[in-house]
Amino acid sequence: MKSNKKAFLICPVRGHDTKETEHIVKNLESDGWEVYWPPRDTKQEDSETGGFRICQNNKTAIENSDRVFLAWNGESQGCIFDLGVAFALNKPLTVLEAPPNIENGKSFQNMARYWENMFIMGLVYNGK
Repeated sequence: MKSNKKAFLICPVRGHDTKETEHIVKNLESDGWEVYWPPRDTKQEDSETGGFRICQNNKTAIENSDRVFLAWNGESQGCIFDLGVAFALNKPLTVLEAPPNIENGKSFQNMARYWENMFIMGLVYNGK
């Protein structure tokens, strides 16, 4: 039986071994999620468009997802891009990994945790 819950996993791809996030995909799939996992589901060779096609494919997959999960190392530029797409599409977010833990001030890690809590509390930020 196929799941009707669709997830997109934001995770580092370039220069990373799939084993770093494969366990997350397996856990989500065992919980009933149909996971779009960029290392597996987005063709990563894109010299013709300089990465534009990769970003477009990921954007479409994020649009089609019910929830976005974040497993970010705090450095990947692709993760920041995908996070921005998910933010613009107002997707619910679950932060699985986002080191380093920055206690105060502005950071993508703090913003992502705040965003996750907005959805947990049933609030949607309207920009005011």
